[in-house]
Amino acid sequence: MTKAIDSNITDSEWEVMRVVWAQKKTTSKDIRDIIENKKNWKPATTKTLIGRLVDKGVLNTEKDGNKYIYSTNLKESDFLKSTLEQTFDNICNKDIGKIIADLISKSTLSYIDIEELEKVLEMKKEDAVDVVPCNCVPGQCNC
Repeated sequence: MTKAIDSNITDSEWEVMRVVWAQKKTTSKDIRDIIENKKNWKPATTKTLIGRLVDKGVLNTEKDGNKYIYSTNLKESDFLKSTLEQTFDNICNKDIGKIIADLISKSTLSYIDIEELEKVLEMKKEDAVDVVPCNCVPGQCNC
């Protein structure tokens, strides 16, 4: 039986996952050594976070002698897209454009990033509507 994956992860769990995605396969010591440049976590904290991620089905474990090797079958880009889609599912459709614009305005972008965004926006014009309909039930928003 395949274990369901819980994609709701905390900010601290994201820190661990970023290391696992970058390293592909890694140990708790390697994770701790990398994160210690950013966080002042005790070894038990890292192990607790790893355990939670294993329980959520996000991390895989493989025994190698007396240590465990951690990896994931989830691509970082797929996981990020899924998380963003879940977030946007909880926002009034009328607000999504403003939120995306705000995210873009606060982001550092390369010229290549901007060209890619311009292409996507140009393609989106073909399907654009005059007014985006609200998808909320009465009382959930102010539109």
